[in-house]
Amino acid sequence: MSYRTVLDVKNSSTNAYATFDFSQDLTVGETIASASTAATVYSGSGTATGLVSGTPTISGGQVTQRLFGGTVGTVYSLACSATTSSGRALVREGYLAVKTVGSI
Repeated sequence: MSYRTVLDVKNSSTNAYATFDFSQDLTVGETIASASTAATVYSGSGTATGLVSGTPTISGGQVTQRLFGGTVGTVYSLACSATTSSGRALVREGYLAVKTVGSI
């Protein structure tokens, strides 16, 4: 099952973190065994290359991914895929808009 995650707007010149919460999908005793995050351009003229930075961090039922850069005026689609300790595949998606520092 796939759900949309609400992500805060990111400044182009700062790092940010996207957190995907899978807690409600986990059964008693089930954990997130692994996760990965991918980005694509949803709208705008930017590129998704380099936006996702490093390996996601798993803490309880949440996966946190570091984000770097991004092109001002571009909206990115982020997809976080997690595999549970019982082998189930879970997905969370979200949109991330990039702005310049100080703009709304």
